[in-house]
Amino acid sequence: MTPLQRERFAALWDLYADWNAKINVVSRKDFDQLYLRHVLHSLAIAKVCRFDAGARVLDVGCGGGFPSVPLAILFPETRFTAADSIRKKITVVEGVAASLGLTNLTPRCVRVETLAERYDYVVSRAVTAMPEFVKWVWTKLERGQHGTLPNGILYLKGGDLAEELARTGLRWDIYDIPAFFDEEFFETKKVVYTPKK
Repeated sequence: MTPLQRERFAALWDLYADWNAKINVVSRKDFDQLYLRHVLHSLAIAKVCRFDAGARVLDVGCGGGFPSVPLAILFPETRFTAADSIRKKITVVEGVAASLGLTNLTPRCVRVETLAERYDYVVSRAVTAMPEFVKWVWTKLERGQHGTLPNGILYLKGGDLAEELARTGLRWDIYDIPAFFDEEFFETKKVVYTPKK
């Protein structure tokens, strides 16, 4: 990791504390766990797939910028679009990205179904049930491979997912986050992945 990346990760605490005082995007009761529950959780995606320079990644329902902000810091050559339909959340992402100088992150206040662009990967964190999510994003994904895995969906989710994933009609690979991070918080958390065939 470069000194600039370290600096940007270190700056997240004060930036989110400042924004959170104005617009509540990180639950106040777990703000002291920001790095564990939000930053590190977001970075579990990078343990499963490393994105190439120039890859286009869409974060759906980004909230305050998770997982897109930590991933944009980690992959400065990858282009991220952080989409959320709630304006105040996008205001926070815009503020954080501007303060950090993240030129590879574009926040968009938009319903993802209305986006015309295509992407190599879609990332998200427990936004809605998987069958619904797949309906929103499947046509936004382009086939190919712009990272260590073929283009597709990388989704952070917890609990027992078998039935929900089966309802999508797609084949999913499930990566248990405790294989990467040993904190108790991650005990039931997973990254689920399906390629755009």
